[in-house]
Amino acid sequence: MLELVLVFVILWKALDAWVALATVITVVVYITYTMLVTEWRIKFRRLMNEEDSRAHTRAIDSLLNYETVKYFGNEEHEAQRFDSAMSGYEKAAVKSQTSLALLNVGQAIIISTGLTAVMLMTASGIISGTLSLGTFVMANTYLMQLYQPLGFFGFVYREIKQSLIDMEKMFDLMGEEPRVADEPNAKTLSISGGTVSFEDVHFDYDERRPILKGVSFQVPAGKTVAVVGPSGSGKSTIGRLLYRFYDVAQGSIRIDGHDIRKITQSSLRASIGVVPQDTVLFNETIYYNIAYGKPGVTPTEVEDAARTAHVHDFIMAMPDAYETLVGERGLKLSGGEKQRVAIARTVIKNPAILLLDEATSALDTHTEQEIQKNLREISRGRTTLCIAHRLSTVVDADEILVLEDGLIVERGRHAELLAMKGQYARMWRRQQESREHDGDVPQDVLVT
Repeated sequence: MLELVLVFVILWKALDAWVALATVITVVVYITYTMLVTEWRIKFRRLMNEEDSRAHTRAIDSLLNYETVKYFGNEEHEAQRFDSAMSGYEKAAVKSQTSLALLNVGQAIIISTGLTAVMLMTASGIISGTLSLGTFVMANTYLMQLYQPLGFFGFVYREIKQSLIDMEKMFDLMGEEPRVADEPNAKTLSISGGTVSFEDVHFDYDERRPILKGVSFQVPAGKTVAVVGPSGSGKSTIGRLLYRFYDVAQGSIRIDGHDIRKITQSSLRASIGVVPQDTVLFNETIYYNIAYGKPGVTPTEVEDAARTAHVHDFIMAMPDAYETLVGERGLKLSGGEKQRVAIARTVIKNPAILLLDEATSALDTHTEQEIQKNLREISRGRTTLCIAHRLSTVVDADEILVLEDGLIVERGRHAELLAMKGQYARMWRRQQESREHDGDVPQDVLVT
């Protein structure tokens, strides 16, 4: 703008007001055209980004689920889906580039028209004898000097607008308010015993479908409490609420008397170790996956954790030992091997509270029994909440809660619940009959 004012004043003084006015009009038209066309092009850039995101999502989805794709022989189908998404990106990209060409051509026409008009004015002055040839050269030089920053302005403005569009998704994400957030005065959890209490807990993912309807129980420090029940009864939701992936709608969850909503999420999650049903490992070494439970640990600590999880000998039998790559999501390991690595990862974290979320439901009976022994070892002396589908895995629990339709319908030890001949006894009988039919019942379970 400073350069525009200076050139305008010089042309006015050295030539006349009409030349200066023609220059100003050219600049104003150029800037207006640049801004209007750039704003118009934004929709093509936004569409291009959306199509690019859609294509990448489809590609990642099909690659992560490559086994399912191959099970059904749908490689061609996935290729067509990706090609369809890329086709949309291609069309949007062509429109974006075409509009850019339109912008550049328009800018060139405006500058050329303005420059031609000023040259004609000064040439007319030379013919009439009012202006010298040197004045003509001066006007030309000043105008060329002026139009260079104008071109730079057009480039910078276009790049800034384009970059802001490219960052829209990031801005949207940064603007999202977390559903679960620490209170401003949240305190750090300090475990004194590890007693976990659920007090009249209500929760729903959708208010039209309540999940928990006033659940109350306590897991005493160092004891094991199991939660069992049919699918959809709310078992896994209890684990998610304890880990504070969601906040309760009513009631409270307390650890050593502290409402978990009043403490920081980082300190809460540092105190809880989870062994999930679906163990996900990083596409890294076994060492990395075990050490992930506590970054910065020493190799000795990793090996000790592996021994506790009874996976050290298996690891050492592999050609690369702890440097063995496990593949995406741990696909190079069996279900039992992945579960033991997950147990070792939890052991190295050394949590005061242990959450076992159907940790053996996807394993065969023999592997399940071995993993159960590992879990009993690591849960000894720790407050343990065990969420289970297979009742044979919870017979040693200090208390078993039977959850049905979001309510605790029965509670007690294994033998007591069998004596009640209620929901737990019926579930036990059905599972026993099913396993006997499959020839998959260990002798100790039959005796029990």
